[in-house]
Parts: sequence; C-alpha cells; structure tokens
Amino acid sequence: MNATPSGDTTPKTVNKITELLGATRRRKGLGIGEKWNALPKQARICIALVAVALLYLLPWINPPIIRTEDTDFASLLAGTVVPYVLVALGLNVVVGMAGLLDLGYVGFFAVGAYSVGVLTSKHASLPWFLAMFIAIAISMVFGAILGAPTLRLRGDYLAIVTLGFGEIIRLSAQNFGWLGASEGISSIKRPPSIGPLKFTVLENKGYWVFGLSLILLTVFLISLLETSRVGRAWTAIREDEDAAELMGVPTFKFKLWAFAIGAAVGGLAGAFYAGKLNTIYPRDFEVQKSILFLAAVVLGGLGNRWGAILGGFLVAYLPERFRFVSDKRYFFFGLVLMIMMIFRPQGLLPRRLGRGRAKGIDIRKHRAGEDEDDLGVVRSSGRG
Repeated sequence: MNATPSGDTTPKTVNKITELLGATRRRKGLGIGEKWNALPKQARICIALVAVALLYLLPWINPPIIRTEDTDFASLLAGTVVPYVLVALGLNVVVGMAGLLDLGYVGFFAVGAYSVGVLTSKHASLPWFLAMFIAIAISMVFGAILGAPTLRLRGDYLAIVTLGFGEIIRLSAQNFGWLGASEGISSIKRPPSIGPLKFTVLENKGYWVFGLSLILLTVFLISLLETSRVGRAWTAIREDEDAAELMGVPTFKFKLWAFAIGAAVGGLAGAFYAGKLNTIYPRDFEVQKSILFLAAVVLGGLGNRWGAILGGFLVAYLPERFRFVSDKRYFFFGLVLMIMMIFRPQGLLPRRLGRGRAKGIDIRKHRAGEDEDDLGVVRSSGRG
C-alpha cells in the first residue's frame, strides 16, 4: 500500500530537485551585467548614485590603496586620467563598436587641442567653452574628411592610412609657424570658474569634477547610440561587414558616422587637455600615444564602454603607480599588459551581446513585406 504513493511522488521530487539545481547553476553562471540587471531598479539607482558621488569626491578622499606617492593624485586624475578615459571612449566607438582599426587616433586628439589653442591664444581670444564646441565640430569634420576616401579600405590597409593621418597632423603642427611650429602654443585660456569650481594652476579638483562630468555625459550619449539602429548597424558591420552589406545595410554611411563621432570625442579630449595644461607641443601627439590609446581599449575590452573607461584609467594610472622604479616603470607597465593579453585576451570587461544581438542583427527574421527595418535596410514586399 505504501509502494504506490512513493512511486507517484518520487518523480515529482526528482523534477523539483532538478529544477532547483538548474536554477542555482543559472544564477551562478550569471555575468556581472546579468547580475546587475537582476537587481531591483531602486537598488541599481541607489548604487549608481553612491558610486558617482564617491568618484566626484575621489581627490578629497585620496584613498591610500590607489593614491600615488610621487605625484599629486588630483593632478593625475585631472591631467592624465580624464583625457585618456575620454579618448578610450571615442576610440572604442571606432574600434570596439564598429570594428575599424584606427592607429592614428592621436590626430583627432591633436586637432581638438590645437583648435582650442588657436582660438583662445594664438590667433583669437574666444571664450573657452565656445572654443571647445568649435574644436569638437572641427574634429568631427576631420573625421569625415579622413573617412570619406579611406573607409573603402579594410584591416591593415585602413590601419596604415590612419597611422599616416596621425603623423601628418603632428608634422603639420611641427612645421607650420601659424600653429606654433616646434615651440607649440602657450598661454591657452583656462575654463572659466563655475560657482565653487576654480580652474587654476594649483586647483586640480575643479578640473576633475568638470572632466568627470564630461565623461559621464559622453557615456550617456554613447549608450543612447549603442541601443539605437546606428549602434545595431555598427555591431552588424563589426561581426561580418560582407554579410551586413549583402543584407542591405549601408555600411559606408554607418562607418563614416563611427569615424565622425569617434573623432568628435577625441577632439573633446584634446580640448580638455589643452585647457588643463595651457601649453601644447607637437611632441605631445606622437604615434606612441596612439598605441597607448589603442592599448587602453583592448585592455578594457573591445566594444564595452565600461571596459574602455577602466582601460583608460589603468593605462594612465599604472605608469605613475610604478614611478618609484624610475625609468623602468614603462618596462613593468608593458609586462603587465603582456601578461594580461596572454591570460585574458578579450580584455578585463569584454562585451556581451546577449539579447541585443538577436534583437538587432538578425535581419532575416523581419517580415517579407516590411519597408524598412531597424538598420535602415529598405525591403521590398515581393508583390508585383
């Protein structure tokens, strides 16, 4: 009499145990992004606000774990970390999101810096913020000018052309007296004071607050682009440009957009750099800096904006952290990068496509009668 009930309940018990074990495995297998998204919305907002507040207060807190003994920590954050993080975000649009190898990105950085230098010191006396917006626009135009004739190229050929562009910008600044030649441009205006924020030679905390605000604004705008049809088109191009083109995606147009937007962010970084240092020289924009910019994006994780921020911070911070070993610090910095690329070649925070890939790239799932899909692909209904 007891055999029948036990026979009936055993399969149910086994099924429940299996479901519980499966759910536990799924929870353990969640990545950082999935765990973050699984949190309640109110918890995410609170954590984000606390994290942002701590970042703003970082120069005042001066944490003993990460502070630099031989360099002013606030000066490092404002003068090196902010430009590198902004540049990494812009280069991530080109290399990480659109899959275009750019080895001359320092050229856009230089265009932004020299535009502010020329407009506020050398040949004009415009307000700094107006000069900053003009520098962003000029950098964007340079990105379109470079991209229009060269984006038909791919891979190594595109990399060589962009490398040449970066060197052309540096050599032009070094040889043209109108741009200061080898003496550079000095006495560049600083940003005007904004309430309690002061921008002076010894006041680096104000630059950090302003620079962090620019970073957060850039992250917000890039995240909007990433989730738009432009971002989905970039993902399609990066995954397989030929397939995207065969499916009707206007690849050239979206690659040009990537170049122009990436150049605009690079110009913003250069404008901030010039306003912080007040003096720029052609040697500040050598090709080695382009390689460091690319290393920041690869180290953080291609295609992940948070990875770009982390990579930019580490590439700017680690050489100063190793300053106690004098000139050998770059050897240790390079050694860290090599070890990182061997054991984690996808970067510290690799991009996860997740559900976005299925939603944004699988063009074949669109109905045959649709006129236009999310990537701007015009389709015919097939009706005569």
